[in-house]
Amino acid sequence: MSRGTPAMKTKKVAYIMSRFPHLPETFILREMDAMASLGWPISLYPLILQKSTLTHQEARPWLSRAQRLSICSRASAQALGALILSRPRLFLRILRAVIEGYRKNLKVLIKALAIIPKSVLAAQRMQDEGIDHIHAHYATYPALAAWIIHQLTGIPFSVTVHAHDIFVDRSMLKIKLEAATFIAAISEFNRTFLITHLGAEISHKIRIVHCGINPKDYDHPRTAPPRTDETFRIMTTGSLQPYKGQTYLIEACALLKERGVPFSCQIVGGGSLHGRLSREIQRWHLGDQIQLVGAKAQDEVAALLAESDCYVQPSVIMPSGKMEGIPVSIMEAMASGIPVIASDISGISELVSPDETGYLVPPEDAKALADGLEYIYRNPTLALQRARQGRMLVNKAFNLTHSAGQLGKAILESNCP
Repeated sequence: MSRGTPAMKTKKVAYIMSRFPHLPETFILREMDAMASLGWPISLYPLILQKSTLTHQEARPWLSRAQRLSICSRASAQALGALILSRPRLFLRILRAVIEGYRKNLKVLIKALAIIPKSVLAAQRMQDEGIDHIHAHYATYPALAAWIIHQLTGIPFSVTVHAHDIFVDRSMLKIKLEAATFIAAISEFNRTFLITHLGAEISHKIRIVHCGINPKDYDHPRTAPPRTDETFRIMTTGSLQPYKGQTYLIEACALLKERGVPFSCQIVGGGSLHGRLSREIQRWHLGDQIQLVGAKAQDEVAALLAESDCYVQPSVIMPSGKMEGIPVSIMEAMASGIPVIASDISGISELVSPDETGYLVPPEDAKALADGLEYIYRNPTLALQRARQGRMLVNKAFNLTHSAGQLGKAILESNCP
């Protein structure tokens, strides 16, 4: 892994995330790579180091360096026992805070309690390693681990908040974020959400740090619109879960078929809804036009985008409040120079701006989605103009190197005495 000459003073940073490698969280991998290329020494502390049938090539160098934190290992038992014997009051204070913070949901509480021995072992290793700062992705269990390690060692920590970690599960959220040196929100929507739910006193800690991509990975911008007598190639990417809204895309495709629009649609991703989506495709008699292609690595997604005429993000808001943050998949599509149509929820409008960088439709509205797709199909030149503006926006505001620089600056500023 190459390291550039640092443009600023750096600190040794430990990254904490729930799982690694985890295909839907490629943005964390990219951020670590970008931070390392800027000269930041990065250590990796996933709460679960998992085996994956499909792993990005970029993740492999990190696997040998990742810390293994097992709740049942001799090392974690010894670390926990040493803490209880040497600092029993601190252990009880942490235990009490976790039980109080997560007691409303027994299943979540059990998982939170399992984080304690892993965090105690991680704290020991981070001190031995000389870690200067901890950065956790997601305000759920990764932030809990960072908070526990901070209580044990005093190592400062920060948190990037994304979506479900603040929209759905807010267990101990205020306690964790108040202890953080700063909070990286991926959108203005998230910043406003935190202030609304936690109070204005948290606002001074929040920095807008977008998730980003490397535009060069998708440097195949469309130079001419597709001819209207050719098949309109639609694509969407995301795990097959209810909040991704793929069922509404399938219904919209059925409407396109009724209207005589020649199309094909590729749904990229794996997940629990594969069977249901397959049945929906058959119910609408779309087996020849919609394909569930499964999970794909980053380079494969880039290749599919280069061959597509339109990207769709049909996401919805679940009754629990679960929804998107700002999907990185939209950034990838925009960097590829293809038109984007998306649901108008959460922070998506900060990326997809109507009449400027793309098209927005109400969530859970298959007809509006079909109308938008048909409009893009019948107005390819105008759609391409918006796609070009979207590409320029991503290059400027959602560029990975820029985002990593912002994060690094926030780490340095937050740790100034």
